[in-house]
Amino acid sequence: MRGLITKSTGSWYQVQTPDGERIDCRIKGIFRTKGITTTNPLAVGDIVDFEMEPEQGTGVITKLQPRKNYIIRKSINLSKQGQIIAANLDQALLIVTLASPRTSLGFIDRFLVTAEAYDIPAKLIFNKLDLFSDEGLEILADYKAIYEKIGYPCYEVSALEGTNIKLVEELLKDKVTLFSGHSGVGKSSLINALLPDLDLRTHQVSDWSDKGMHTTTFAEMFELPNGGFIIDTPGIRELGVIDIEKPELSHFFPEMRERMHDCRFNNCRHINEPGCAVLEALENGEIELSRYESYLSIYNGNDTRA
Repeated sequence: MRGLITKSTGSWYQVQTPDGERIDCRIKGIFRTKGITTTNPLAVGDIVDFEMEPEQGTGVITKLQPRKNYIIRKSINLSKQGQIIAANLDQALLIVTLASPRTSLGFIDRFLVTAEAYDIPAKLIFNKLDLFSDEGLEILADYKAIYEKIGYPCYEVSALEGTNIKLVEELLKDKVTLFSGHSGVGKSSLINALLPDLDLRTHQVSDWSDKGMHTTTFAEMFELPNGGFIIDTPGIRELGVIDIEKPELSHFFPEMRERMHDCRFNNCRHINEPGCAVLEALENGEIELSRYESYLSIYNGNDTRA
C-alpha cells in the first residue's frame, strides 16, 4: 500500500491512504541503515509504501518514494546532522514578526537561502499587523523593500483580526505549503484563522524572554477545504544552514546570482577580489548591506540565533 505521511512524532508516523484513511505506522528496522544520514529518515510530506500488521491495526513503512524536494536544517543536537523539516513542497511561507518575538534579517536570509538551495519557492508573511506602531510600519516597509526588490513576495496579515486571511487562502490553494518561523510568531493562530475547526493550541509569548513558547511539538499536515495542504512545524529558534558548499553559496542569493558572471574571476568569492561585480553592486547600493552580511555570516559558518 502507498500513502502520504501527514504527521511525524519521532517514532511513529501517521500515513494517509488515497481514500483518506489515516493509519499509524512505524519504520521497518532495516530502513534506518539504507544510507539515511539525517536525524529523521522520514518527514511529513513523504510518499511511502507500507504493509499492514493485521493483529495490531497499525502499519510498517517499508519504502520511501523519491522526493521532489525537501527542506532541511542543521540539527541543534551535538551531532550537527541534518534534520528534514518537510518534503515534497510547492512553496514555503516564513511567518515573520518584528516584535514579540523579533525575527532578524539574518534568520530570514538563512531560511531563504535554504529554500533556494532545495528549489522551493518562498514567500514572507508579516504577521501581527494589529500590533504595529507608526515606527513599526516604517520598519515593515524597509523589510518589504529589501525582499520584494529581489523577488520574494511579501504579505501583511493579522491572524488575530483576520486581516488579509482571504489573500493567504488564495496563496495556499491547491499547493502543499510549509509554514515556518520562530515560536510565537503566530503560525498556529494563522492556521486557526484558515481552518477554524482545528482549534490548534496557541500560547502567549513569554514576557521575560520575548521568545515564543513551543505550542507545536511535531510536524503535521492539514488538508484545506478548497484544495491543498498546510504543513505546520515546531517553532525554529535557530536555523543552521547545511549541505551548501562555500563556492555554491552565492548561487542562492538571487541578487548575487544575477551578477556573478560579470566578476573578473570565475571562482570569485565576492569577499575581497578585484573586479568583483557583487562588491561593486554593494558599494553602489544595489545590494543590501544586511543581505551581504548574511552571506558572509553563512560563508564563515556562523550559526546564529535570532
